Amino acid sequence: MAQVTRKGQPINTIGELPAQGSTAPDFRLTKSDLSDVTLADFAGKKKILSITPSLDTSTCAASAKRFDTEAAKLGDTVILHVSRDLPPAQARFCKSEGVSSVITLSELRDREFGRQYGVEIVDGPIAGLLARAVIVLDKDNRVVYTQQVPETSQEPDYEAALAAAREA
Repeated sequence: MAQVTRKGQPINTIGELPAQGSTAPDFRLTKSDLSDVTLADFAGKKKILSITPSLDTSTCAASAKRFDTEAAKLGDTVILHVSRDLPPAQARFCKSEGVSSVITLSELRDREFGRQYGVEIVDGPIAGLLARAVIVLDKDNRVVYTQQVPETSQEPDYEAALAAAREA
């Protein structure tokens, strides 16, 4: 169990992020067009998993927009933005904010992602949402970088995540 804070108050996640060097757990998440994807759908690419509580917050929105700006510079890397937002809400956000390079993914049908990746929040006022984290996977789905962001209103360390993706 990891502890993070929301507005300075401690909240806990269900577990820990996958260990660096380990193989990332597979997942089934839902895209904004309501199709489901797994890690196999991104085979041969590096992956940045940007995990957030909800795109309906300023910090999560800023994170999605920042990674969207960086996505075009990465070539063989996909940026997957994972939250528990419903796919239509994710699609509306992307359209209204001009986000076109990040792939938004939802736990609409399968809630195992948050548990397997250790990011499901288990207590406090936002229990059930996902804690902010970044996980970078190489082309073989090995974990090469993780960051559990300590405060839900704090943005991740973009430069460290992007550097890890470039070096993977």
